[in-house]
Amino acid sequence: MSAALTSSQVKQAQPQWAALFISDLHLSPDMPHTARAFFNFLNTKALQTQALYLLGDIFEYWAGDDDINDAFNQSIVTALAALSKRDIKIYWLAGNRDFLVGNKFADACGLQILNEPVITEIAGKKILLLHGDAQCTDDTAYMTFRAQVRDPAWQQQFLNQDSQQRKALIATMRAGSKDAQKNKSMDIMDVNLAAIDALFESHQVNLMIHGHTHRPHQHQHQTMQGVCTRFVLPDWDYDAEKTRGGWLGINEAGEFSLVTNAESTFTP
Repeated sequence: MSAALTSSQVKQAQPQWAALFISDLHLSPDMPHTARAFFNFLNTKALQTQALYLLGDIFEYWAGDDDINDAFNQSIVTALAALSKRDIKIYWLAGNRDFLVGNKFADACGLQILNEPVITEIAGKKILLLHGDAQCTDDTAYMTFRAQVRDPAWQQQFLNQDSQQRKALIATMRAGSKDAQKNKSMDIMDVNLAAIDALFESHQVNLMIHGHTHRPHQHQHQTMQGVCTRFVLPDWDYDAEKTRGGWLGINEAGEFSLVTNAESTFTP
């Protein structure tokens, strides 16, 4: 899989977007078509923006920055670094699968790690960014698990293990997560609307972008400060029989475009 930018693609690049937002690609060697679609996105749409925001679960899992030289991981690093060298700002916000990404990865890619929730101003709009899993408060079992793995002491203990031990534990956790989801309703695994409204009000913004739920949509919320807009990003899977993917863009006029199931854009 080639991730390099060609000279013709660079010449054709137009700053059409002030920023693009993607999440939930779940990149792994087991999903080669999705990886190719990502490279295609970086070599086309991402060349037309001033900033690219990666809002979590870009990888299916991340065992630690010492795994950065793995051939597949290195292909992603190379692709992001090539984009960064074109003076396109790249921002990373951790998801529930890749929260162990650290400074070594960030430096290699030329990106900036953000800590959620974060407020950014783009095209005159104040926007609250998050992955979305922390707002799935109805899923109490997941919230307990999240608190455990986000604890710095747990993370340090985990990273002190050798790479193979970590990957074996991650595989066990992923299998357990899939089994648990079979017995959970979609509503439980979605964000809690009261938690979302509380974020709007506590941060005094009326725009929010997140991923995680795999339910792309533009929502309107009536809060104490008025009508607020929440964009949910699509997940990607170009290895499935019915492919899916997409992105959210904001132009210099502050206008948003939510594109889903963009097969023509991302054909591997």
